[in-house]
Amino acid sequence: MGEQAQARKTGMTFPQNLSERSWERIGTNLRELTNSSAWWLGDWLIFGEAAYGWRRYREAVERTGLDYQTLRNYAWVARRFEHRRRRESLSFAHHAEVTRLSPAEQDYWLRKAEQQKWSRNELRRAVRASLAEQSEQSEQAGIPPSGDGAGKREAPRPAERPDSADEPAPQVTTLTIELSAGQLDFYSKVAAAHGLPVDKWVTQVLDAADRRTA
Repeated sequence: MGEQAQARKTGMTFPQNLSERSWERIGTNLRELTNSSAWWLGDWLIFGEAAYGWRRYREAVERTGLDYQTLRNYAWVARRFEHRRRRESLSFAHHAEVTRLSPAEQDYWLRKAEQQKWSRNELRRAVRASLAEQSEQSEQAGIPPSGDGAGKREAPRPAERPDSADEPAPQVTTLTIELSAGQLDFYSKVAAAHGLPVDKWVTQVLDAADRRTA
């Protein structure tokens, strides 16, 4: 009965006879509280902005005493993850590490972090290493970097091909490629990094190879 910590707004006091196991449990609970509060604040801000408008969002800064950018970050991460996609075994910081990825990539890396019991920093290193590898492989394949206009080809105007009516229609061939589940998962991630579905990314790779051998 005597082994109870006392929490106040300005701190926490502990009895001298507090067991190590109780001390560890308190730390775990505090960690979960900190993690949950970030989600709670993010959801609170999203609701306030949707229900009451931007002015309420500004008032939230004054009410919480937190700086504007911190609150914006909480809301941004919360907005990127629907409740069903949030993993209780991972921290808010884990989710924040993958917010810039596509939803499919987010789920992939969070699942890996959960399975491997990665810390936030371990997840960050793994994601960065993967993106660097994808970028290197894309450069070797001759694929232009993703961005405005990357990978887009402008169709020629009719005036540039006056004899087009006399040309036979191009033949279309269907190519079937068998991939293992692991290969498909890897190529899908590479394609997503370039903002393309996997079929269009494969087409770009084949076109680049054809130009090099022409």
